[in-house]
Amino acid sequence: MTDKLVLKPGRDHPITVTPNPARLIVTRGGQVVADTRGALTLQEASYPPVQYVPRADADPAFLQRTDHETYCPYKGDASYFTLTAGDAPAENAAWTYEQPHEAVAEIREYLAFYPNQVEIREEPAEG
Repeated sequence: MTDKLVLKPGRDHPITVTPNPARLIVTRGGQVVADTRGALTLQEASYPPVQYVPRADADPAFLQRTDHETYCPYKGDASYFTLTAGDAPAENAAWTYEQPHEAVAEIREYLAFYPNQVEIREEPAEG
């Protein structure tokens, strides 16, 4: 077994994780997959920001774990879920870092969704 490269965010590859004050509603095919006021926004380098939703705020009835896995040297091993909401399953459309690297430990127990597979609506935080 080979050791996986672990990189730390820095000036050349910054990563920030900040609370999103908005309410996020994630839907697919008109069905609510997740609804939360506890989302986190992960901004990595020049990539588009990614919304991470607490797994506790997602409907487990629509999440089917797959065998697919990926590795990010900045975040760690990602596990994937197929979304069963909507007309047809969206394979590997959501992912989670169950044991993220220390630099992004806040995203443990959170899910992210590919935006081309779901609709993510943000409602402003109440004043």
